[in-house]
Amino acid sequence: MIGLRALIVAFAIGAAWLQTRPALPALAWASVLPLCGLLLAGWLNSTRPIPGSARRLGLFPHAPLQVLAALILFGLVGFFYAAWRAETLLAETLPAQWNGRDVALTGRVIGLPETTPNGLRFVLDLERAHTPGAVLPKRVQLGWFVRPGASVTPGEPAPSLKGGDCIDLVARLHRPHGGVNPGGFDYEAWLLERGIRATGNLVGQPMASAGCSGGARAWLDRTRTAVRAHLRAALAAEPGAASYDKPNDKPDDKPYAGVVVALAVGDQDAIPSQQWTLFRQTGTSHLFSVSGLHITLFSALVFGLVRLIWRRIPALNLRVPARTAGMVLGLLGAAAYTALSGFGIPAQRTLLMLAAAVGVALLDRTPTPSRLLAAALAAVVLVDPWAANAPGFWLSFGAVAALLFSGLGRRHPTPIWLSWPRTQWAITLALTPLLLSLFQEVSLVSPLANAVAIPLVSMVAVPLSLLAAALPWQFVATAAHGVVAGVMWLLEWLVRLPQPLFHAAAPSLPALLLALAGAGLLLLPRGIPARWLGWLLFLPLFFPRLPAPPEGEAWLTVLDVGQGEAILLRTARHALLVDTGPRYASGEDAGARVVAPALWRQGINRLDGLVLTHDDLDHTGGAAAILQSHRPAWLLTPLAGVPTQSLGEVGQAVRALRPDALTCRAGQTWNWDGVGFEVLHPPAHHYVQTGHSDNNRGCVIRVRTARFSALLAADIERLGEMNLMERGVLQPVDVLVAPHHGSLTSSTPAFLAALRPRWVVIPVGHRNRYGHPHPEVLARYRALGVTLARTDRDGAVTLRLGGETVELERARATEKRYWRE
Repeated sequence: MIGLRALIVAFAIGAAWLQTRPALPALAWASVLPLCGLLLAGWLNSTRPIPGSARRLGLFPHAPLQVLAALILFGLVGFFYAAWRAETLLAETLPAQWNGRDVALTGRVIGLPETTPNGLRFVLDLERAHTPGAVLPKRVQLGWFVRPGASVTPGEPAPSLKGGDCIDLVARLHRPHGGVNPGGFDYEAWLLERGIRATGNLVGQPMASAGCSGGARAWLDRTRTAVRAHLRAALAAEPGAASYDKPNDKPDDKPYAGVVVALAVGDQDAIPSQQWTLFRQTGTSHLFSVSGLHITLFSALVFGLVRLIWRRIPALNLRVPARTAGMVLGLLGAAAYTALSGFGIPAQRTLLMLAAAVGVALLDRTPTPSRLLAAALAAVVLVDPWAANAPGFWLSFGAVAALLFSGLGRRHPTPIWLSWPRTQWAITLALTPLLLSLFQEVSLVSPLANAVAIPLVSMVAVPLSLLAAALPWQFVATAAHGVVAGVMWLLEWLVRLPQPLFHAAAPSLPALLLALAGAGLLLLPRGIPARWLGWLLFLPLFFPRLPAPPEGEAWLTVLDVGQGEAILLRTARHALLVDTGPRYASGEDAGARVVAPALWRQGINRLDGLVLTHDDLDHTGGAAAILQSHRPAWLLTPLAGVPTQSLGEVGQAVRALRPDALTCRAGQTWNWDGVGFEVLHPPAHHYVQTGHSDNNRGCVIRVRTARFSALLAADIERLGEMNLMERGVLQPVDVLVAPHHGSLTSSTPAFLAALRPRWVVIPVGHRNRYGHPHPEVLARYRALGVTLARTDRDGAVTLRLGGETVELERARATEKRYWRE
């Protein structure tokens, strides 16, 4: 039998399949789909008549081959529908000839500008371009950052921008670009889903303008700004937008004021990063922003109140049934909350789900939960065919499906004290495979944290936050903060328990499917025989067979961390990380954002060693995060050999976290699994002689396998290269990680002549402000005939030193997606 629900699922799978494709298909092929549909309809109608009872249930009895043909057809319809939407949006991308050029334009600020420790970032809807001939996308994301090389005057004050502002500005625009790493966040896909087809930086200060349309959205954003200011005043919180230095500082007596603001207007920027880390570790991140859960429960609260009041007014109840009035007004309440939160993508998705469910419920006297879920799925995919790229899409539908499935066969209502733990159990069991697949981690304290926090936050804190936004009484906001503070006390207690998080390598597709099947088996009603076999189906998920280098071989991965460096070296049973990448202008760092997820994805929960080559923020920006998340057995760094007062902020933090760090000195050696490691630089006297820069005191390491060798040259410059040659420690190598990101101050002809590398990797940021790699340096490498790879163009680069030759793998080539350049 063919069910409408099955056809909707096929359509959604087709749209999701497109998001895995390296290129968009030719849309001309879609022209044959109507003909296929007509042929299929004729084939289906040629069979026996459809009984009325089956038609009413949405079931159509047909042969298995006909069912398969219908599912494939609907899958192809979803595939080509998503392709059409994607092609339309990609056509708006900033043309290549305008990449990196300054343009004058007028536009309106959409949403609330996001403050960062170094500036601000905002989305602009373009009204018009003033630069002659400029062809620009409709929506861009712009930033203003205080850092060397930014397009601002030193000491210039941060722009004062609010949501809804119409401004004239000059911006330097770039085509969308993001790093590509194993297990990393796909920034380009994130931009695509939000319709942002260019990014850039402000050049100078924006000026107020009156030449913008879109008054309704501007009114909404100004309202959100006013509500945020009202809540901050009620909680005596400092307005983050007023200062880019410490946008998330909060008074000590109201440390969770940002959470109250976020629950009301969706301003996640108001929550400090330390609190986000706590939410992640306890599996409660979805509770402290305007999530689908809050919108759904708020809608249910409105539904219940309206239904209760409506029934007590006979005149209203006679005109419109209380159930209908409750559903309509509940949906309107959800829409209002979604608007107040800024129409974020997850909130939009939830509103669409609710609208579809309400529509089905109003049209169908006996709507089943699966019909409501199918209608919601259809609405979401039709409006947002990129939803499959978002983890929230899978987690939301997975949680609802698990609840529906676990409730099958239960005819009698269950007491709340029993049903609520059962609900948490069903969600945890069903989402664990998805969480390990998407994030390679699952919070072990999440069931208890959510069991307590969901009712307190969703049913108490959220209504109080919304009341505080609408009412002038300060005590309402204080009450909301008090509820949040109570929840935070519980979360802080839970995270202090041993092992609050469990990490595992990214599972294979068969292991994921087996675990999902196991979850389904375990959620069956009691009395079903052999339910315990579901635990066996989880075993491949928790104990995966991980690829690893054979004995005597090494795998070297240069991660795509932007303008910085982080290198992972793996042997058969050991893992070494050399540098941890930069700290970004947004205030985040590569250690937490790029390096740690890449390690977890490969099943590396603890490092056997960490080397920090020198005290530069582009190499040590993520050190604190890695020291805490992966607890390396030892730390080797020149930072341990210099006075603390001469170190930068990160260097001092590293010394405080690891006072047992070892000083990096030439002559140190060790052997792991048949692979030799040797420190070539700096010599010991560089720590007592003055005049050596951090770059030229960098830790240089040579790696030797049975057949190949590699040199990790850190950021040494001409003097450091000369010192290596004068001491006679350089020998030809097969692989070279280019010194100092391909700067003209390094990679001298004599140095390259001594090494004679065959493969060279340049860790470098896309369109970085230093101009790395220098054209002259690139010419030197090309003259040697090397195989050259660059992280800005190739993403993460992996070299396998073993077998008959070095195998080079470029992440952008192996993980192609149609939206990536």
